[in-house]
Amino acid sequence: MDLFNQTNQPQNLLPKDGTVIYYGTILSIAKATQYYNTLLNTIDFKNDQAIIFGKLITTKRKVAWYAEKPFEYHYSKIKKTALTFTKELLELKKIVEEQTQETYNSCLLNLYHDGSEGMAWHSDGEKDLKENGAIASVSFGAERKFGFKHKATKQTIYKVLEHGSLLVMKDNTQTHWLHRLPPTNKVNKPRINLTFRTIER
Repeated sequence: MDLFNQTNQPQNLLPKDGTVIYYGTILSIAKATQYYNTLLNTIDFKNDQAIIFGKLITTKRKVAWYAEKPFEYHYSKIKKTALTFTKELLELKKIVEEQTQETYNSCLLNLYHDGSEGMAWHSDGEKDLKENGAIASVSFGAERKFGFKHKATKQTIYKVLEHGSLLVMKDNTQTHWLHRLPPTNKVNKPRINLTFRTIER
C-alpha cells in the first residue's frame, strides 16, 4: 500500500526503526530527460553477476560502478572496481549533496530495461559501506514502485519513484528494513537508478 502522498516538506516514509526521505522530483522533466539520455548512452553498463547458493548468476539488469577513485567494492560475493566519475555523475552528486546535506564518494548505477527486471528483497549491509550512512537514490526514465518491508513485523510500504526524483535511506534503515524493486508487466520502458553512497577504506 502507498500510505504517503507527496508533500512540499519531505517526510520520513518509515513509521519506526529507520529513515527514508522521499524528496520527489528534484529536476525539471527536460533536465531529467537530458540526464537520462546521456547516462543511457555514455555509462559503461554491464550485466550484473552474483553468487547465489554457490552458483554464478548473470542478471538481465545491467550495472555500473563509479567513484572518486578506483575503489574495490564487494557485494553478492563479487568484487567490482570503480570507474572514475563522469562529468554528469559529478554534477548529479553535487545536486544530491546539496539536497541531502550528506557527502558521497561513489555511485552504483542500475539499468532496468523494462518492468520484467527488478530486485528481490534485500538490505545494503556490505562491510565496505559507511555504517548507517546515507544512500541517495536518483531515478530516471520509467516510474517504478519501490518497496520496504520491516524484518520483524513484516509491515510493507511502497512508493512510486518518479522520473528525476530523489529518495534517501539512512540511519539504521538497513538494519531493520528490507527493500526491493518488484517486477511489473505494466512498464515497457527502461529505468536508470543511481545510488550514491559512501565507501570507507
